Amino acid sequence: MTECCARPGYARLFDERQARRDARQYRRKGLDPAARWIADVARAQGIGGAVVLEPGGGVGALQIELLKSGAGRSTVVELSDKYEEEAARLAREAGVEALMQRRLGDFSTNEQESADIVVMHRVVCCYPDPAQLLGAAADRARRLLVFTFPPANLAVRLFAQVANLWMRLNRNPFRTFAHPPATLRATAERRGFALVAERRRGLWKGMAFIRR
Repeated sequence: MTECCARPGYARLFDERQARRDARQYRRKGLDPAARWIADVARAQGIGGAVVLEPGGGVGALQIELLKSGAGRSTVVELSDKYEEEAARLAREAGVEALMQRRLGDFSTNEQESADIVVMHRVVCCYPDPAQLLGAAADRARRLLVFTFPPANLAVRLFAQVANLWMRLNRNPFRTFAHPPATLRATAERRGFALVAERRRGLWKGMAFIRR
């Protein structure tokens, strides 16, 4: 959803108000359906003691659920520093703050440690070059890579065009993208992964890959 996620438009859109909204929704309803799918896939593939890495983790709701399900430790890499206060509060409430680490920066260009499981929820559409993001994620995933993305159908492409026009008029460099699923799958497979699960229903689709 940005011309380049490391640029200022990201923090302008994903601000403290969005963080409070996300935290409030998680407290009331838990994970959204697509994020629950990611957690379910991770559990099915074995999460006990696993090291988890999540680019664009927001307030850390998905990481909290994975840690509560038995993951050993987790790291969220986030571009916007506006999530930190709410993320820390949620982690303390869940009793997992000692197991969760947070870093600021662009995951696709900064050096990151590898992890057993890499998850990305509503992040692929933030990058103009999905191969850069997914390539970085795959290189760091020792065992499992799971992500969600919007479909590249006509309705979503039109929505992206309107949203991008609105942001351009407001002088916000943030942009959103609808990448072809075949491109996403091919990128993971070229890095040595095989598809094991897909989420086909709902607005947010999903793919899960295990290392061959």
